[in-house]
Amino acid sequence: MPRITVEVSEELSLQLAQVGDALRQATLCLRLPELLALSLQQPAVPAQVYRYILNFLTSNLTPEQIAEFKPTPEMQERLRTLLTRSNAGELTPTELKELDEYERIEHLVVMIKAGNF
Repeated sequence: MPRITVEVSEELSLQLAQVGDALRQATLCLRLPELLALSLQQPAVPAQVYRYILNFLTSNLTPEQIAEFKPTPEMQERLRTLLTRSNAGELTPTELKELDEYERIEHLVVMIKAGNF
């Protein structure tokens, strides 16, 4: 298994030293690869997209407002870009995840508008 040497700030070093006995440090070392992997995972779409949708859904909506719901201009532009790159076969794996998430969001919104949620 490859080894990675990590340089940390003095402050983080002191915090790690406070973790305590060898058992806790062994547990930390065993979990470090898992924590690194989790830290590399990013949400498929920016958090503000989810926030925009949640703010909309948690407001006191009329059926008309639900029917008129649409993505922000920025979201629409990003989706156009992703679709263009997809049609050209140029999507990166990260962009493919993002496009898939936008499709799931669209499906959810369609279900809400149809009253099937």
